[in-house]
Formats: sequence, structure tokens, C-alpha cells
Amino acid sequence: MPIIRVALNIPIDTLFDYQVDEACIQDIGLRASVPFGKKLMTGVIIAISAETQIPPEKLKSAHYIFRDIAPLPTALLDLFHFCSQYYHHPLGSVVMNGLPGKLRSNKPIRLKEPPIDYQFSLTEAGKQIDPSSIPARNRIARRLLTALIQSPGLTHGDAKQISPRTIPLLKEWELLGWVLATPISAITALKAIKIPTLTHEQETVVNAITTDNNSQRFNTWLLHGITGSGKTEVYLRIIEQALNQKKQILILIPEISLTPQLEAVFRARFPATHLISLHSGLNDTERLSGWLQAQHGTARLILGTRLAVFTPLPDLGLIIVDEEQDSSFKQQEGLRYSARDMAIFRAKQMDIPIVLGSATPSLESYYNALHGRYHHLRLQSRAVRNATLPSVQCIDIRTAKPHDGLSEPLIQALSKCLSQKHQSLVFINRRGYAPVLLCKSCAWTATCQRCTSRLVVHLRDKQLSCHHCGHQEHFPRACPHCGNQDIVPFGHGTQRVEDALADRFPTARILRIDRDSIRRKNAWEAILQTIHAQEVDILVGTQLLAKGHDFPNLSLVGILNSDISLYSTDFRASERLFAQLMQVAGRAGRANIAGHVLIQTEFPDHPLYHALQKHDYDALAHSLLAERKMAGFPPFVYQTLLRAEAHDIQTVLEFLTHAKELAKPTKDIEIFDPVPAHMARLKGMERAHLLVQSASRKHLQLFLDSWAMQINSLSTHKVRWVLDIDPIEF
Repeated sequence: MPIIRVALNIPIDTLFDYQVDEACIQDIGLRASVPFGKKLMTGVIIAISAETQIPPEKLKSAHYIFRDIAPLPTALLDLFHFCSQYYHHPLGSVVMNGLPGKLRSNKPIRLKEPPIDYQFSLTEAGKQIDPSSIPARNRIARRLLTALIQSPGLTHGDAKQISPRTIPLLKEWELLGWVLATPISAITALKAIKIPTLTHEQETVVNAITTDNNSQRFNTWLLHGITGSGKTEVYLRIIEQALNQKKQILILIPEISLTPQLEAVFRARFPATHLISLHSGLNDTERLSGWLQAQHGTARLILGTRLAVFTPLPDLGLIIVDEEQDSSFKQQEGLRYSARDMAIFRAKQMDIPIVLGSATPSLESYYNALHGRYHHLRLQSRAVRNATLPSVQCIDIRTAKPHDGLSEPLIQALSKCLSQKHQSLVFINRRGYAPVLLCKSCAWTATCQRCTSRLVVHLRDKQLSCHHCGHQEHFPRACPHCGNQDIVPFGHGTQRVEDALADRFPTARILRIDRDSIRRKNAWEAILQTIHAQEVDILVGTQLLAKGHDFPNLSLVGILNSDISLYSTDFRASERLFAQLMQVAGRAGRANIAGHVLIQTEFPDHPLYHALQKHDYDALAHSLLAERKMAGFPPFVYQTLLRAEAHDIQTVLEFLTHAKELAKPTKDIEIFDPVPAHMARLKGMERAHLLVQSASRKHLQLFLDSWAMQINSLSTHKVRWVLDIDPIEF
């Protein structure tokens, strides 16, 4: 009797055997509903066998094999296997994590095909009909014919506005030969689209990637282009070639907020090409529908965030990772995988090219390019004619003291910008009104009881909120320690800066953009339309505005509170700050107006700000690489964190100590002592970690293979732990 080996979403790295009478080799990759304990679970069939190590009396039968959709392809199962092995995470959890939510349920899939929208227009025969020849009592028919005569074409929506009964009438007229129905996509495809002329740099880059040998085999291309250099146009040209070869293209982006703008660009350039977006903002049905369209090969352009890297794509021919340096590509909970690294492995597996694009590449990618592992391509000038990089100036706030977070030179620059009817952006990467609620008498501050963090003041909602666990409290009337009623918000967030700007510029149209302001579905698309319609004078925003957006009328960027990253103990802090500031500075002066960037800082002579003023990524990158080599940090070593959490910190540290004792270090492996995490308490759990590193990725992986099995042997009923391979946060 055939035995199916099923991967289930449980924290045990093993497959589970079940007997099925009708199973065959073609069932590998299908979902199966199987009994597990007292409940039914859905998993994926990974293998079919004629034998099992389970005694016959204990071997259970599968409840059902779902054959409602095609099985997962072998290449995708191989990707899941690699991900499980490299990140030392149970295969079942990896596989089920990569599937849409509806595929994890114990129900078959039933999805309606999305309707095709048509445009209706009169044929030559239809144009000969006089509306007066239609009886007066047929008012709807008369109105519909009049509308068709007056318009070059009506959509379903236009016709329904006349009356719901126009749709069957149109079908009747189509049969009579009076009306022609044309799919909207076909009409859009006929529209002429103005394609920009490539600059010499862009043309060189496109030719390098699209030559016959390069475009059909594995290569990792690092596209290092300054902000506004036209990386998107390069993407469009190489996508066009891949589409001509009947290939699917996967484009990974770090943020949902980048989706609407890029989606609009791709739809405008390739109107007849079926495009889908896959991200966490979709509901379960929308996500499953897009996933299935990709699996069927119907969707040719797949635009998605991190999880889209696991989408089944039978004709995959090109992968693009935009803003490859962004930390959002690394999952920070559960399966801690890097979508960028998984994309590189997938490209190698499929023997296809992958393009990593960035204005400020991660030091790991830059290092790989310097040493020839990646092909390094440069775009060093802006694509728009006469557009130049913005000038960057530091405002020394030790002398130019800010009032309500805004210094006088910045206020004057904003005023000048308003008088010229240009847009400006005030960037502060902290939402809320203020980061701290402080009592001046006893120095009490409002802290979260579940996290080692302060509660952020949201003054308009009269609430204190933790931005880590979501805990909220009412705004206290007095200090809970000393009873003093003079408790004040300390520091600045986007809401406070917005209020300060409204006081300074009462006639200006000010728009705040942060996680709080874009919670509603489609809110971000509406905000982008408002900005491009120039219905906003001053933008106040967080990192949501820092990357990927093109605002032609934006001439001034003011940056507040960036010094905080210079105090960080994280060795990646300088790299991240420089990337963030380069990105946000790059929003200014992208068209024919000059751009200016003003940075309020107490350290105007810091090397990072000097490099920023010169737009010199290479100088800072070489400096940071030299520091990391001396200190023994990535990319010169490979790291793994054993993360653990429990309700008691002592329990966590004891577990990590036992785990260290089980390890058998060699000269190639360095193991550090357990220490509390930077945020020692999160969501009510006490956290600590233990660092392991090696100069050899191979030696580190071999060590982890045996060590992970030994850790599994420890009693962990009070402790949750996970191995974080290539961690980016400590």
C-alpha cells in the first residue's frame, strides 16, 4: 500500500507517514488532510514510499488528498528544502509558511474566475440605427443607443449607470451585429506609450544584462545607481526582453507602500501583460487568486514583498530585487529567512539572472561586488535631463537652537519653498506626538509593562501606545509616582512636527504620512494621488517616504533627529542611517527644479554627514568595511544567534548556558556567552541570545547541523528558542 510522507506545520523537523490506497507519484506537491492527534491538519505531500518505519497498528490513513489545484512544482519543493536546511527550521513550517492562508485550511479551493471587462462600441450596422426608430416605451434602449452614439465606447460600469438592464440588451445587440465588445486590456495595449530615451549609462547597463549569454543563465547583477538615475527604466527594459521570451518575472520590493507606484509604472508600460501584486495588505481570497494565477502561468509579472519569493512560477526567467539593502527583506519572527538571499538561490537553481538594485547597497552585496562574486553595474548620473543631485547642508543645532523641533534656517527654507510653490518634505523617523511622557518633578517616564520600552504619546487620541506590542493606556492626569500634574511630552514625533508646522504656516497644506495615517485600505494610493496632483505643500513623514517615490515638484527635504542612530550599539547603525538619509535626500530635485537637503544635527563634522554631502557612498562603504574587518564583523564573518525567550530571564539564561555547554567548538567556530537582548522584554517575554560566528559559512553550517539536534534534546517546555542565521538585529 502506498505511503505518503507529509510535511505539517508543527515545530518538529520530520515528515509524517500515512497510508493512502490511491496515492501515486504524481501526488507529490499536493495538499493532504491527515489526522494528527485529535484533529485534522493540512500538509503537503513531500514523498511517496512503499515502506515505513511506523508499526502497522499505529499507521493512520490520510483523510483526503486535495486535487483541486496543481501540485507544487519540484523546483519550489527544492527551494523549501534548501530554506529548511540553511535556516535550520522544520520543513513543514517552511512549506506551510510559503502557502496562502486558504491553502492551509482543511477545505477544498473554490474560486470564481474574475470577470473580463469589455468596452462596447457601435459597429457600422449599429451606426445606421436611428434612436427615434426605437419605440418610446423602450426608454432604456433609446438611452443606451444615444450613449453609444455620443461615446467612442462604453464599459460595463458606464452601461450599468444607465440601467442594470443594459447588460442583457448589449449582449442581444452584439448577436444582432450592432455592437462590438472588445476586452479593455486589448484596448489599453493599443494606446501609444511614450518610452524615454535611455542615457548612455542606462544603455550600457541594459546591454550588459540582456546579451544572449547573460539573459539566459544565472548571474547576480548589483545595479548600483544613485537616486533618480533611472533604475526603474532599466528594470522595464530587461523585463521587456524577458516577456518577449515568454518568461515570467518576479519583482521583489521591501514595502507595501512602494506597490501602487511601481504597479502603475508596470501597467502603463505593459498594459497587455497580466500583472499581480502579492503582499500582506491583501485579504486571503485576493492573495490566493494571485498565487494561483502565478502558478497557472497566467500572470507574467509578479510584484510582491518578502513572501512572494515562494510563489510557484513555471516560466520564471528573471528576478529583480529592488532596494536590496532593506532590512524588511529579512523575516524577524518564526522562519527568519532573507527573501533577497532566497531569491539569489532560486535564480541559481533555475539558472536565470537576478538583478539587485539599490542606491546604497548593503555592505555584504557591495563586498561581493568588489570581490567579483556579483557583477557590478553603475548609474552615476540622474536620468532626467538637467536634473542634478540635491545640495546637502548641515544645520548645527548647538547654535541654531530648534523651537518645537524646527530650527530657524529650516523654517526660512520652508517659507521660501512655499513662496515658489514647490513641495517640501520634513523627515522624522518617529511616529506619534512624542516618544516620552515625562514628569519634571520626579523624572518618572511612562513605560510599557510588557516591553522594555517607553510608551509613545499620541496626544490627539489622548493615549499612550507601545509601538512594539500594541499596548495602549489612557493619558494620565497626573504623575502616578508623585502626583504632579505637570507631566509633559518630551521629544518629537510626526504628529508634533505637523502641529508645529501648522502653527508656523497656517495657510500651508500639510500632510502627515506614517503608519497611523495609512491604516485604511487604499489610503496610501489616495495619498500618492494627492501629492502628485500638487494638493500638498509640506509633507511630514517617516521612512515610508524615504525610498522609491518620485515627486517631481519636491525641492526641499528637512531631516530631524537623525543623530540618535549615531549613539547606537548596533554595528549596522551607521550603514542603515547613511542609506536612509541618502534615500530621503534623493526625493528632492528629481525633475527640473533644484533640490536642497537640510540636516539638523549636533555633529556637523561627523564623517557620515561629510560623505552624505558629497554623495559619496563608496568612501563611507570602504571606511565601514575596514572597521568591520578589524572588529571581525560581517561580511568578514558569518553569524548565527540562538535566540530564546521565557517568562523569567533566569530560565532563559540557564537554557542558553546549557546550550553552550552542549556545543563542541573548533578552531573555526567562536561561541560567545549568553547576554540579554537589546530589548530584554518584549510582549511580556524575557529575552536573551547567544552568538556563534565563523569565518567559513560551510564550517558554521556543519557545526549548526549537529548543535541544533543537541539543543532539541534539551527540556524546553518553559523556553521558546530559534536559530537566527545571518541575523541583522541583536
